[in-house]
Amino acid sequence: MDRVTQIISVIEKNPGIKFREIMRETGMKNGVLGYYAAKLEREGTARIERTPGQTRFYPPGVSDEEVLLIKNLRQETPRQILASLLYHEALSFSELVEKTGKSQATVSLYLSQVTRDSLVESKIVNFKKKYYVRDAAKLRSIISKYHPNLIESSADRLADTFSSL
Repeated sequence: MDRVTQIISVIEKNPGIKFREIMRETGMKNGVLGYYAAKLEREGTARIERTPGQTRFYPPGVSDEEVLLIKNLRQETPRQILASLLYHEALSFSELVEKTGKSQATVSLYLSQVTRDSLVESKIVNFKKKYYVRDAAKLRSIISKYHPNLIESSADRLADTFSSL
């Protein structure tokens, strides 16, 4: 398998994968992968998102909205928050802390992130602020299309959490 095909295969199996993860997966050195990444981007064979300190790779045709969802699904705490909200539909902040098993500060940080990314919204229900996934159908669609194993492993961790109570 040539290097271009190898990189494309890794990206298709792992949308949103980071540059360093591709290096580990393929065994390529930084300069070699950088060369091929530029080539893939020029040819439109991969979508590359560069942010300070991070470069992520996506298959071509992935929309901006899908990029936001995928990026959050590749991070453990946002993924746990989204999975909990999908499973329970609406949760309070303290319930999210309990379901994820993370500290209040960690949940607050990532809840702000998914809210800023317009993936989660809040509303007042019976005088209590509840959070819910803004577009559950879209999130489920993205999960089944790009990351079915991510939500399954997150659901397994949620099940472990529930069984330990």
